[in-house]
Amino acid sequence: MNKNLLIVFAKNIKLGKVKTRLAKTIGNQEAFAIYKILVDKTEEATKYLPVDKHIYFSDEIISTKWPNDFKTVQKGVDLGERMKNAFKDGFDKGYINIILIGSDLPDISESILTNAFEILKTNDTVFGPAEDGGYYLVGMKQLYNCVFDNKAWSTASLLHDTIQELKSENNSFELLEMLNDIDTFEDFKTSTIYKTYLHDKINN
Repeated sequence: MNKNLLIVFAKNIKLGKVKTRLAKTIGNQEAFAIYKILVDKTEEATKYLPVDKHIYFSDEIISTKWPNDFKTVQKGVDLGERMKNAFKDGFDKGYINIILIGSDLPDISESILTNAFEILKTNDTVFGPAEDGGYYLVGMKQLYNCVFDNKAWSTASLLHDTIQELKSENNSFELLEMLNDIDTFEDFKTSTIYKTYLHDKINN
């Protein structure tokens, strides 16, 4: 058994259920198409990573995505509880280094994920900071409940508050490069997948 585990949180690609903030500007159909590109990008970036992968869908398992990897459904009342439960499941199964990412990152890459696992060799935790003040990646060598409990999700102070709490408990951490996840149309227009989207739109 591989001792490294990558957890991917993916929303089910359903019309009207994904990228709702983006949909307010460009409509549900376009937001759906963009999220599909993002999920494909995530699957491609993780395909050859030499670690075990567990894919956590928001509502139901999609068998055609990550066909050779373990798949299940997220459990919990909010994002913090869902992530904590996924980490707990991984540690209970014997994994030593666990990293979790979402599926809305146009610039996620195998090299970023490889670097995150390298960081865990010498640190308790690792984070990938997002431009909005949150984080696109979190990794740890054991379950630190403080990362997930009583946090103001989707706020500009999330990563700062999390790091301050880790510091107070003398837990070491390191940050990866900053990336931008796609929540709004402004995020999308400046992203690397904008041209891909326009190309697909013109040719379909």
